[in-house]
Amino acid sequence: MSNRISDKNSDIISNKITLRAATTKDAEGILAVYIPYILNTTITYEYEIPIVEEFRERIRKVTKFYPYLVCEEEGEIVGYAYASQHLERAAFQWGAEISIYIKESYHGNGIAARLYDQIIDILYKQGVYKVYALIDSPNEKSENFHIKRGFKEIGCLPNTAFKLGKWCNLKYYEKELRECEGTPVELIAAKFIELS
Repeated sequence: MSNRISDKNSDIISNKITLRAATTKDAEGILAVYIPYILNTTITYEYEIPIVEEFRERIRKVTKFYPYLVCEEEGEIVGYAYASQHLERAAFQWGAEISIYIKESYHGNGIAARLYDQIIDILYKQGVYKVYALIDSPNEKSENFHIKRGFKEIGCLPNTAFKLGKWCNLKYYEKELRECEGTPVELIAAKFIELS
């Protein structure tokens, strides 16, 4: 995967913002974006802040096969997105789950859309058939964001998690990238795909 692209296509995003493939060296910057989500929201169901080395291992594990992108402004990571296999068994390998986190002060400026669209483009080129987003509900902003990108709600797990003193619903959204007919194409690793 080519390492860097500029966001020249959006007048909302400053020309100082770039997207690139994440590396394990980005663990601290990525974790800085993620920590407020752990402490203050039900967007992630994680309770404890992972140590940096654990986060490096997560990045290492994802980047063996799937895309993991960071968005930077003047060298500071302000958002990131990654994909992973949706379920672990071999028969599920053509489905991927996407996760995205943006620094709060950068919400609403197009970064999430750019990251998401790039991840989906890479997943399509990898040979993935379906992408999934798991959304804590209610979260109208995230649900509308996904619907705008062609995702459809396919189910809800009511009261499936407990965080910050409340029970949480988890909605499943799905986007089909190619028709599910016949034998699936062979998947290729994201590291062999150029960012567009």
